[in-house]
Amino acid sequence: MSADDELSLLVVIVDTNPIWWGKKALGEAEQFTLSKCIDAVMVLGNSHLLMNRNNRLAVIASHTQESRFLYPGKGWAAADLFGDGGSSVESNCSGSKDGKYELLTAINDAIAEEIKDLMTKSDMRGQQTETLLVGSLAKALCYINKMSKDIKGNQEMKSRILVIKAAEDSALQYMNFMNVIFAAQKQSVLIDACVLDSDSGLLQQACDITGGMYLKVLHMPSLLQYLLCVFLPDQEQRSQLVLPPPVHVDYRAACFCHRNLIEIGYVCSVCLSIFCNFSPICSTCETAFKISLPPVMKAKKKKLKVAA
Repeated sequence: MSADDELSLLVVIVDTNPIWWGKKALGEAEQFTLSKCIDAVMVLGNSHLLMNRNNRLAVIASHTQESRFLYPGKGWAAADLFGDGGSSVESNCSGSKDGKYELLTAINDAIAEEIKDLMTKSDMRGQQTETLLVGSLAKALCYINKMSKDIKGNQEMKSRILVIKAAEDSALQYMNFMNVIFAAQKQSVLIDACVLDSDSGLLQQACDITGGMYLKVLHMPSLLQYLLCVFLPDQEQRSQLVLPPPVHVDYRAACFCHRNLIEIGYVCSVCLSIFCNFSPICSTCETAFKISLPPVMKAKKKKLKVAA
């Protein structure tokens, strides 16, 4: 198959947790804000689109209350994504009189408007402070599945997901996260992870299972260099590059009772649920286990000696 028949789709998921980004902006001398992260994502997306005319891009914001497409938005037609809607692209673009490619200008404007609308309308009065990363990954897989059905018959699409993670993991999302990972593995979708803060055991497992690249950013102002040098090349190009060595994967599982990561626990033999404490009845499938107790040894009767 020629290079013109191959279509490469990159879906970028950006963690836009306002609590984490707010603390990061107030707590460090070198302020690395969300706007700088979005600028780096725009450069990565523009570079991906310019590498091949058949490359496609999607950007998803993973918030604490919703997962929203930053690009393509609701105003983009299907023809724009495949490069066939020239007039529609011009209507989405605010104007490119400086010689810049109109499609890149339209994409950057759309991402900037959507992220501004998302952050200004977010209400943090509730108790939900965790990033809905699982919902964003599921939405990305649905979009990849939709795009794979819309391509032409003689084309082949290679898809990958890049997760830019900021906030910490949520053990409550463990089961849904593992379901999404195995769904991506079944669809042959690569998952890459670029972690800005503390290591993510869930993303380490996702990258290891799907064959992606896991990288923790040591200096956040250099995020763009990490994205262009490590995550811009696809899987075939990475074999020719000297990339950071793979990290040790934390394969601890989360218990179903308290959602804590454990190393040793009890597993239900029927539904394979994991528990940190023993229970005679499985809380997931309500199976009652027959506990085999050790046999009770009868005490031997002592013979009384009869005095002569």
